[in-house]
Amino acid sequence: MSEELQRRRIRIDAIDDELLCLVSERAAHAAAIGGLKHGAVYRPEREAQILNRLRAKNPGPLSGDTVARLFREIMSACLALEQPLKVAYLGPEGTFSHAAAVKHFGHAAETMSSASIEEVFHRIEAGGVTYGVVPVENSSGGAVGVTLDLLVQSPLQICGEVNLRVHQCLLRKQDSLDGVRRLYSHAQSLAQCREWLNSHLPGAERISVVSNAEAARLATEDADGAAIAGEIAGERYDLRTVARNIEDQPNNTTRFLVMGTSDAAPSGRDKTSLAMSAENRPGTVYTLLEPLAQHQVSMTRMESRPARTGLWEYVFFIDIAGHRQDEKVAQALAELKGKASFLRILGSYPVAAL
Repeated sequence: MSEELQRRRIRIDAIDDELLCLVSERAAHAAAIGGLKHGAVYRPEREAQILNRLRAKNPGPLSGDTVARLFREIMSACLALEQPLKVAYLGPEGTFSHAAAVKHFGHAAETMSSASIEEVFHRIEAGGVTYGVVPVENSSGGAVGVTLDLLVQSPLQICGEVNLRVHQCLLRKQDSLDGVRRLYSHAQSLAQCREWLNSHLPGAERISVVSNAEAARLATEDADGAAIAGEIAGERYDLRTVARNIEDQPNNTTRFLVMGTSDAAPSGRDKTSLAMSAENRPGTVYTLLEPLAQHQVSMTRMESRPARTGLWEYVFFIDIAGHRQDEKVAQALAELKGKASFLRILGSYPVAAL
């Protein structure tokens, strides 16, 4: 062993000892803070501020994303000393929703599988879990309608968001495309891989199921079937990865919402989500958007869904830059209340890192 190699290994061991002491000291402070708090122990805005600050101070050579993941796990473990979080997600284990929940809350959180998006909402409302993670839109597949509908019906608030790069794989028991007659996947994933499927498996029946992990389970029982899911689902159900990265868009990303009983306090880099509607008449959209323009509030997303109140009436889902406590946003929202026949503030929360 060279003298240089030995010197560096000794230094790494010393740094590890220092890191252990510092992490233990941080955990002790976190536990003490838990005893001083009244109410919720998890503060989305505080965690966002910490991660944004560390990204900005990061000197390298580790990437900002890597630094954020490391500190997310440290914060997750420290938070578990105060009170382990119970987080519901669209299951079973191995779905992209599961991956999003772990990305946002870390491995120390107690993640709990749910059979449907509706069940995630119901478990939070009933108090069985503290938070839930649900998909809301995909960069190529579009919006998740059931989530949008539940946002209007439920009293829950959005308190965070997660962006997850999605890489789809074709999974099956055999190590070949030959003989695939049925394809199982969530409707969003089928849409995300449409061009690839048209080219490679045009004759296979496409069967929509509640989750990609469920699709992988079904593929284990069907010799002529295959699943579209992430590799983590293939590993869980012992399936072969026949083809990787079959999504049509290379930057395929799914956005998830973190739901809770209240939203977040201002973090300094926030967005606010709204659901609103007005009478079905000419100029409706202009009427709803005018207050945002007048108060110089930037709109980052707009989606419409049929309302359940009548034929050809729609609910508009809008994301705007800023927290609802920000002066300009508050002024725009106050004016909107007088113009919209229906307005619900779905929550203000920290903007997710890409």
